[in-house]
Amino acid sequence: MVHVAAVDLGASSGRVVLGEVGPDRLRLQQVARFPNDPVRTDDGLHWDLEALYAAALDGLRAAAAASPGPLASAAVDSWAVDYGLLRHGELLGQPFHYRDEARAAGVEVVHATVPHAELYGRNGLQFLPFNTVYQLAADPLVEKADQMLLVPDLVAWRLTGVGVNERTNASTTGLLDVRTRQWDRDLIDRLGLPQELFGELVDAGATLGPVRPEIASRLGVSRLVVNAVATHDTASAVVGVPLFSDRAAYISCGTWGLVGVELDGPVLTDAAREANFTNEGGVDGRVRFLTNVMGLWLLSETIRGWERAGGTPSLEALLAEAADVTGPVPVFDVQDPRFLPPGDMPARIAAWCAEHDVLPPADRAATVRSILESLAAAFATSVARAAELSGRSVDVVHVVGGGALNALLCQLTADRCGLPVLAGPVEATALGNVLVQGRSAGAVTGDLEALRRLVATTHQPRRFTPRPGSARVSP
Repeated sequence: MVHVAAVDLGASSGRVVLGEVGPDRLRLQQVARFPNDPVRTDDGLHWDLEALYAAALDGLRAAAAASPGPLASAAVDSWAVDYGLLRHGELLGQPFHYRDEARAAGVEVVHATVPHAELYGRNGLQFLPFNTVYQLAADPLVEKADQMLLVPDLVAWRLTGVGVNERTNASTTGLLDVRTRQWDRDLIDRLGLPQELFGELVDAGATLGPVRPEIASRLGVSRLVVNAVATHDTASAVVGVPLFSDRAAYISCGTWGLVGVELDGPVLTDAAREANFTNEGGVDGRVRFLTNVMGLWLLSETIRGWERAGGTPSLEALLAEAADVTGPVPVFDVQDPRFLPPGDMPARIAAWCAEHDVLPPADRAATVRSILESLAAAFATSVARAAELSGRSVDVVHVVGGGALNALLCQLTADRCGLPVLAGPVEATALGNVLVQGRSAGAVTGDLEALRRLVATTHQPRRFTPRPGSARVSP
């Protein structure tokens, strides 16, 4: 049995978790949690990497202090797509936030050189206007840089001085060949990007090296090794999903809802591209065939707006009131681009309803119910499309992440899918991070299925069965 530290950076908050892992043991203890608040400057919306790094160090120090013995390793995961540019080992400014409106400026530039259909055949990625390839095409700092590191790779670099690109997160850049899992050097040349930006690729489980001596001193340890895990948080979350059947789909539900199935190879059909499904890298060479659905961002941003306007019931109270709503509520298109940036979500929902001749929600309870019904409908449609496009039959849906705690959302998803939903584990991302570290340390062995069996025996999911008369959604 070993103890490891997982730094898990989410789009709205981060945390550090102390993990205990062995052949029959898998425990997590959160030792630090901190906000992840973007900062707006004259040139746009940025992540506050310095604040995140400082908070991660404090969390690692807390993990080392709480561990019964020396930490075997530490590892970082985060959201995908966003990056920092370096020159001669110096960071050229704080990473831009994918919700910065100017990030989409590179779409036209890229597609003028490589049409989207060809791009999909090379990288297998769904179209998102903030994909790394588009951001880089519009980034004026590219010509000054000699290295590109995605956010978790940046944090690991700050810890160790070793700058590499982990494959699961690199697969979200749009510049990795979906078949070979290597940088697509021809594509990089065609887009006029400097080849030197794209350095060494490593797999989840690789050892990066010890933290720098001054960092070890700050953490109160003599030595601490940093490993690469599935640094894309969704890839780590999928490790933590107890999938035991080819007939299972998953929804990793947090700020975003990532809906899909796990495959051995990519699906690169025109139908998959038109449906905006993506083929992202998973642990042990697996493919995460999924689509991004607007997730609990809609609900959290709505509540933030009510708080700014002055006071609001707790989330629990709002969900209870929403569960009691018996009248019809609008089911709106959660994928409408108007819902992507921060802002007044209830007003945007009302505007969508007005444009579609639909009555808007009458009050806060109805607004919450409308958001959850709309998310569930989008999730169900995406599950059905994932099955259709991959040629899989799906008979169960796993919901992991924060959404697994939302019983109303899970029940509505079961109703609209017409399938049982198994909710949990909530901490799938941290579990996946810890498991890959534990396997690297030799505390657990075996393939991905062996790791998932350990999840299943230590974290029992909650089952939601479709209710009679519920309306199942078709693809």
